[in-house]
Amino acid sequence: MGNETTLNVRMDADIKRKFDTFCADTGMNASIAVSLFVHAVIREKRIPFDIVGNVDPFYGEKSQSRLRQAMDQLEAGLGVERELIEVDE
Repeated sequence: MGNETTLNVRMDADIKRKFDTFCADTGMNASIAVSLFVHAVIREKRIPFDIVGNVDPFYGEKSQSRLRQAMDQLEAGLGVERELIEVDE
């Protein structure tokens, strides 16, 4: 490359760890992944993915955490089995 420079990015340590794991699973490192992103931005003259708001709240972290907690309780035998007809009562 010859004329290289450094880009410093600050992020949450857990996010970085997950990103590094993803990169390793795909056979690259974080530097290569960020470089691919930057090249795509320059080539396409846009962020190369959709950025959306108002995502379905069911898939939000709070709902997913509550769902995992409920599943753990059921697996631990702490649930109460009901017939579907009882739900309406």
